[in-house]
Amino acid sequence: MKIGFLSYRSHPFSGGQGIYVRHLSNAFTKLGHEVYVISGPPYPQLSKDVNLIKIPSLDLFSVESRLRAFKLNFLLNLTELIEWLGIMTGGFPEPYTFGRRVSFFLKSNAVDLDIIFDNQSLCYALLDLQEKYPLVTTIHHPITKDHRLELDNSRNWKERLSTNRWHGFLRMQKKVAPKLKHVVCVSAQSSTDVQQEFKVLENKIDVILNGIDINTFKLRETSSVIKNRIVTTASADIPLKGLKYLISALPKIINAYPDTHLVVIGKSPSESSIRNLIANLEMGKKVSFHSNLSEQEVVDIYSSAEIAVIPSLYEGFGFGAGEAMSCGVPLISTTSGGLKEVVGDAAIKIKSGSSKDIEDSVLDLFSDTKKQLYYAALGRERMEKEFEWDIAAKKYLNVFQKAMDQFNK
Repeated sequence: MKIGFLSYRSHPFSGGQGIYVRHLSNAFTKLGHEVYVISGPPYPQLSKDVNLIKIPSLDLFSVESRLRAFKLNFLLNLTELIEWLGIMTGGFPEPYTFGRRVSFFLKSNAVDLDIIFDNQSLCYALLDLQEKYPLVTTIHHPITKDHRLELDNSRNWKERLSTNRWHGFLRMQKKVAPKLKHVVCVSAQSSTDVQQEFKVLENKIDVILNGIDINTFKLRETSSVIKNRIVTTASADIPLKGLKYLISALPKIINAYPDTHLVVIGKSPSESSIRNLIANLEMGKKVSFHSNLSEQEVVDIYSSAEIAVIPSLYEGFGFGAGEAMSCGVPLISTTSGGLKEVVGDAAIKIKSGSSKDIEDSVLDLFSDTKKQLYYAALGRERMEKEFEWDIAAKKYLNVFQKAMDQFNK
């Protein structure tokens, strides 16, 4: 097949979307298919056999001054004007403007594609594209979950107004999703939530679990482990990740194990409740954040930790949990959203939103080397047996074939 893989932003070093694009496109290619990743910036890192078609945007999140980024020719280009105004007023118009640009690109260029595969842009343009091409769309999880949790964690009306403005793109996604003919969800829980939140009919959804790159995220050597180091993956400014509950558990853990240090794979907090929490607990020297990492640097951090903790309030899938388990790091995790399908019985399970559960589980695991070894081996075994990108890719190809057959009837 000739597969057009749409991704409105595919950051290679943060978040699951860039990981998803890179590994799945590579798996399709290894299975003998021709893949064109059609992406907005930041662009993904792809294998040499995968074709990258760049769809430039204004990329205003990477400029120093968005106000100064304005150009007079925006007045002659509606897409760029919409993007600039949307971001300047606190919105997130990129999925919508990406759709406009992709539509223009496909109309203006003779790209011979058998199928279009959308990575959760859920833009209006998809409704037109699925009349011209077989189309399959992945919905990792409904962003309504993120929106609701951010509202719950807002401290005042200004923060509530800001999060409502940012999530304005949800109106588009709620209109587009129910009209799509073929949807893939990355966990059974995500499928249930997409049906409830986006009103997508169950018979339009296929569930395909993501893979984990078990060759890159490989078993660490025990000599690399730093005693009492905890690793987690969480952007500090996203309440969905539950980082505040892990940080709140640290004082009592440190009281018992003074060398405890938390390494966060994710963006350092801006002016946020997380920064205030770290300051109030005097944890500044005990918590470090690391972002814009290469894949090998991520592996090295996992490999250095004695244990991993995933405190998320919700995950559509949970790459961080799978990667830690693949590295043989004993894992403590909530089972919120799709996490329960990733960890199975190969991790110590805790309630979401409970610092007490985190505290008790970490103290117990720190004190029990045999239990650490048990969960380290169990986690790696689960990843090897059940999570492989080639397996996922074959299931996607079956969905693509079904979409193509129905389109050509």
